Amino acid sequence: MTLNERIFALLELGKILRAQTDEFLQASVQRTAYHNGWLTVDNQQQAIAAIAEQMLTREVLDSWLAAYQVPEVSSPRKVGLVLAGNLPLVGFHDVLCVFVAGHRAVLKLSDKDPYLLPAILRILQQIDARTAGYFETVDKLTDFEAVIATGSNNSARYFEAYFGKYPHIIRRNRHAVAILNGSETAEELLALGRDVFDYFGLGCRNVAKLYLPKDYDFDPLLSALHEYRQIVNHSKYKNNFDYNYALWLLNKVDFKANGCVMLKEDPSLSSAIATLHYEYYAHLSEVQQQLIAKRDEIQLVVSQHDFAPLPSFAFGQAQQPGLADYADGVDTLGFLLRL
Repeated sequence: MTLNERIFALLELGKILRAQTDEFLQASVQRTAYHNGWLTVDNQQQAIAAIAEQMLTREVLDSWLAAYQVPEVSSPRKVGLVLAGNLPLVGFHDVLCVFVAGHRAVLKLSDKDPYLLPAILRILQQIDARTAGYFETVDKLTDFEAVIATGSNNSARYFEAYFGKYPHIIRRNRHAVAILNGSETAEELLALGRDVFDYFGLGCRNVAKLYLPKDYDFDPLLSALHEYRQIVNHSKYKNNFDYNYALWLLNKVDFKANGCVMLKEDPSLSSAIATLHYEYYAHLSEVQQQLIAKRDEIQLVVSQHDFAPLPSFAFGQAQQPGLADYADGVDTLGFLLRL
């Protein structure tokens, strides 16, 4: 397939995903929700809609590819993809990049999300049967020439040992933070709730840590986040909320709570499910320098301001990455075009 033919197939896929009329895909959504309680029907539909709107329209694809020269590949490489499963379709961007580059994706699906991506690739094959040659699903990666692997800091050590001799991108734990200054509007604080609660806070793009000015008034923030209180109706989330609430009470931890999330002062960038860490600052420049020093641990910053060179997003936009918002700041398509 030529690049134009591949792009056409992706555009047709986007139309079908926006319509949400494919019966096999809808059945796969239900099956996934039954298989993994964290991947609810609503969260899967949200992920599918985001992919359709942020990645599979003519405007966004043309804008993204304008920065690259994508040659017609005469000898496509086999690229092994070790996909995560913390969010629905979290590995779709890698799959898309391999397809656009003209290589072949060898997919090691996550046990947490094994049904949704194959259902989408099935739609792609119905659009153009030739796309079937671009994707292979395997239980174990053995035949590959390059690797993109996503996991935790612990699994990344194993990935380095196993895949280190091949061209690779290996992703580790990263965290999203929000920097507030106290002047945020009620609408901005409400939008921040999406950055915190979307997908139950399980993604590396979910805000897990807040940086706050000294003498910060928590009431407007807690009130805005309380608008997402329905999240505790989800049993898995509520179990985590109850466990951490009890743990902090028993350990006499000083914390703030509003019924759906708990906040405590803590320097760590990583917080448990249903909790947020916060840290006070005196000057915004100090926070910026601190985060730049930890840039290998930071996925993005949510704030009113741009905190370049760190990826910065407006409130409510953390879970709306575009095609050029590469995980860990590593240009995936550029890597693939150099193979």
